[in-house]
Amino acid sequence: MELRSQAVRIPFGKFELDADQVLPRAGRGIVLFAHGSGSGRRSPRNRLVASHLHDRGFGTLLLDLLTEAEASVDEVTATYRFNIPLLQDRLLAATDWVTGRPESKGLPIGYFGASTGGAVAMIAAAERPEAVGAIVLRGARTDLGDSAAPSIRCPTLVLVGGNDPPIRQVNAETMRRLRCEKELVVIPGASHLFEEAGALEAVANRTAGWFDRYLRPTRE
Repeated sequence: MELRSQAVRIPFGKFELDADQVLPRAGRGIVLFAHGSGSGRRSPRNRLVASHLHDRGFGTLLLDLLTEAEASVDEVTATYRFNIPLLQDRLLAATDWVTGRPESKGLPIGYFGASTGGAVAMIAAAERPEAVGAIVLRGARTDLGDSAAPSIRCPTLVLVGGNDPPIRQVNAETMRRLRCEKELVVIPGASHLFEEAGALEAVANRTAGWFDRYLRPTRE
């Protein structure tokens, strides 16, 4: 059965955040995507990863963490992209929205965080340990979320390009701080954006495998 996408709007204070939601097949969870600097729910890299999750029956929520007006300002000034507390609050609002909806209440929740979105996902997971069952971080600025690393309880997969030395260094330090089940995977020959042939496919396959393994319904 094909999974269908629908546009949704998530309340956040006096704003609404745009998102594209795909509900999972029975017995599967839903993965919320936290994008990186200057990106959003239409990111082709995140959508490729999401499509692999759909193939395995997982649902997804591709979310704009900024409003259209904020994104326009940020494109010129970079005002919002490193405001991790602001972005974290919005990912938490989306998490609470998903867990409160009749059609998705009780579903296992995962996070996929890319670049600065990785730090956002880390901090939000530490804030919602009862809700978030697994995390995957791609090319993530984990140094911006290291304060939360020791408090993360769910299995965490860190994916980094072999040709991305700065991120490899900060990811290695994060691995030392994490106290949960964890794995660091280096994708050979990949740079920060995983634009090389086969690199993003490797990310998508690893991601789907991680959620297959760890994102399961809680047993009573």
